[in-house]
Amino acid sequence: MAQGKVKERVRGRNNMADPPQYVVVFHNDDVTTMEFVILILITVFFYDESKAVETMLTIHNRGSAAVGKFELDIAQSKAMKVRSLARREGFPLKVTVEEG
Repeated sequence: MAQGKVKERVRGRNNMADPPQYVVVFHNDDVTTMEFVILILITVFFYDESKAVETMLTIHNRGSAAVGKFELDIAQSKAMKVRSLARREGFPLKVTVEEG
């Protein structure tokens, strides 16, 4: 092995692509309370109260809204947690995970 012939690699960002991102989407319904949606946005997605209220109103007025963008396993986990909490409280809140 020749000494002094070591190639130095300058590494910026690695050559691996970032994993695909998925969005968690809340869908409006006529049963789930606005207060419950706000509570979920604060406790599961760590929104502050004003952003939670604004997002809840978007869901209410537009019929749905993306509430977070994550790697697939995290998005699915958060969606399952929301569904579980909603069912426990008797709400039919629809949550989907979509490629984003």
